[in-house]
Amino acid sequence: MSSPSKFASRTFQQIKEDLLARREIALLDVREEAPHAEAHPLFAANLPFARLELDAWTRIPRRTTRIVVLDDGEGLAEQAAQRLQTLGYTDVSVLQGGVSGWQRDGGELFRDVNVPSKSFGELVESKRHTPSLSAQEVQALLDQKADVVVLDARRFDEYQNMNIPGSVSVPGAELVLRVRALAPRPETQVIVNCAGRTRSIIGTQSLLNAGIPNTVHALRNGTIGWTLAGQTLDKGQARRFPQEIDAATQTQAAADARAVAERSGVKRLDWQGLQALRADTDRTTYQFDVRTPEEFLTAHVPGFLSSPGGQLVQETESNAPVRGARIVLFDTDGVRANMTASWLAQMGWEVYVLDAVVALSESGSVKPPLPPAPPAEKITPQVLAGWLADTAIRTLVLDFTTSANYVARHIPGARFALRSQLATVLQQLPPADRYVLTCGSSLLAAYVIGDVRSLSSTPVFLLDGGNAAWVNAGLPLESGETALASPRIDRYRRPYEGTDNPVAAMQGYLDWEFGLVEQLGKDGTHGFFVI
Repeated sequence: MSSPSKFASRTFQQIKEDLLARREIALLDVREEAPHAEAHPLFAANLPFARLELDAWTRIPRRTTRIVVLDDGEGLAEQAAQRLQTLGYTDVSVLQGGVSGWQRDGGELFRDVNVPSKSFGELVESKRHTPSLSAQEVQALLDQKADVVVLDARRFDEYQNMNIPGSVSVPGAELVLRVRALAPRPETQVIVNCAGRTRSIIGTQSLLNAGIPNTVHALRNGTIGWTLAGQTLDKGQARRFPQEIDAATQTQAAADARAVAERSGVKRLDWQGLQALRADTDRTTYQFDVRTPEEFLTAHVPGFLSSPGGQLVQETESNAPVRGARIVLFDTDGVRANMTASWLAQMGWEVYVLDAVVALSESGSVKPPLPPAPPAEKITPQVLAGWLADTAIRTLVLDFTTSANYVARHIPGARFALRSQLATVLQQLPPADRYVLTCGSSLLAAYVIGDVRSLSSTPVFLLDGGNAAWVNAGLPLESGETALASPRIDRYRRPYEGTDNPVAAMQGYLDWEFGLVEQLGKDGTHGFFVI
């Protein structure tokens, strides 16, 4: 019999009431991404136990936020609740019965990742009958050298991985701003694609909502549909949208975008209004700069985080896990923030656009607020190399980087380990006289040291600078799944990544997306509407 929980529990019905009343609540699935993707409530944000210290203060900035932690019986929810209390959160509870209990009590379970946006995209298509063309129809247009442009609405790195031949990378929030430069003739047909369906639908409907004069279609089923049709994708291309937009084009796009935002119920905010929201300690206010990452790094408004608009809509629950919070968006053109805000408002968020002309007085990346790590004795890569060469004293390296990074390259002999499975890992390791912990930079490994000390009497050290420092020192590396002390469940393999997925998996993914509108109806908590 399991021991009683030290934390209060909240039921499916209580959480449903919070969601319907739009009270602030963070429903956190603290499992690794792969099990999370197997089954979870609609608005459960995946915040793995391993990363709580790294992400919690940024993603849940108000320490009095109501937090409900869940797993599926792995015991992580209790550990995460304790860790969140240590981090200063005062309203932490555990989902009664976990994932299984949610379903048993009448809750709907969803699979995959970024489900709120994907289900919303399917709802948009069902309500607006967003026009689309099949892969074969688009291929025929390209073969005929028709007056057509194909715009890829994904991130640039995704575009480079695989793309429609001749297409141009225009991430979602950029579409309304850039489309007139890419298709200046109203006669030019515009095709919007992504890897699957969501960003194609949202991108196409963005252009239609903004009233551009061109004929616009989504590429039905994206690169998955293209692959299933037996058509060839390009790789490694670097075609990107034009950086410069003339004043008349921007003015027109801004007017169009603002009109869409107003139809969606987006609120406006000046600088004084923003300060009032920032000072309100009873509500969570997220502040996102929706321009490109490059623009943000060059200069940005203090207090805002970089979240390019298309991905913010795609990954809303990852960026803003507190459902019911307020969101403030900023850009410098009056287009990207308004279009992004229009979608977030339809997804049930209270969303504002900052209209004020403000100084972009900071530059570079934003360092997240982090709690202090346990004290650790650090060693250099050179010292570790010497230790590994000395067979008289057994040194074991535990690598807490992502499994993908581990497979790509790691210190010879290092074991890949998940923090969420640390107790099991330590029990199964071969005898060692000392452990050395590392990850990409040793930022995560620095927090794991305290966990290791609580579970083992073996001396433990931290590799200063992590794997990056080892690489920079020019020391040997190996690759592959050479020593997995934990399974590779830290990331869910998306069926739309790459072209080497089984046909059945790709078709199954599409079939799942087609069923999301029905699932939304069964769930009954979403609060979405479509203009």
